[in-house]
Amino acid sequence: MRSAIVKRDTSETRIEVEVNLDGTGQYSIHTGVGFFDHMLEQLSRHSLIDIRLKCDGDLHIDQHHTVEDSALALGEAVARALGDKRGIRRYADALSPMDETLTRVALDISGRPWLVWKTAFSQTRLGEMDTELFQHWFHSFAQTAGVTLHVETLYGDNNHHIAESAFKGLARALREAIEIDPRKADAIPSTKGVL
Repeated sequence: MRSAIVKRDTSETRIEVEVNLDGTGQYSIHTGVGFFDHMLEQLSRHSLIDIRLKCDGDLHIDQHHTVEDSALALGEAVARALGDKRGIRRYADALSPMDETLTRVALDISGRPWLVWKTAFSQTRLGEMDTELFQHWFHSFAQTAGVTLHVETLYGDNNHHIAESAFKGLARALREAIEIDPRKADAIPSTKGVL
């Protein structure tokens, strides 16, 4: 079973996250930021990764530490659950339409973290969440998950749809990339022999 538990305690946040990469998209997510919880629920449901995440953060200051540290812990849990990445498909991409919005997400579970972010918002908040934190979440997740990640909103007007299509696109691409390729189930997907 490809699963992992990560606990991250700092002076700013206390987080426990558990993932099962071979799950069914079950989730229990509590960060104290409603819209952020909604996005992480979409990530779980559409990736089929079971995610249990509880974060107690310094929301009396702002949401930055809660969002960043949740991404760091979740990315670390995914990386641990992947182990040596033996048998995974590694590469994947997804087009994620949501009404008038279309976002493209492409990724490589390479061990070389990188984020290309071509997504913009026309308002500073969605619910109580600062929209500038979305890019920071994707960057932090890519860092600890060891993923090269490209997120580009091709078009869209509604800020809720833009954010949600990015998370759903990541979910769909992750779902494919972490799947075991039955033709190469015992092989590391790299000519180097290691990822």
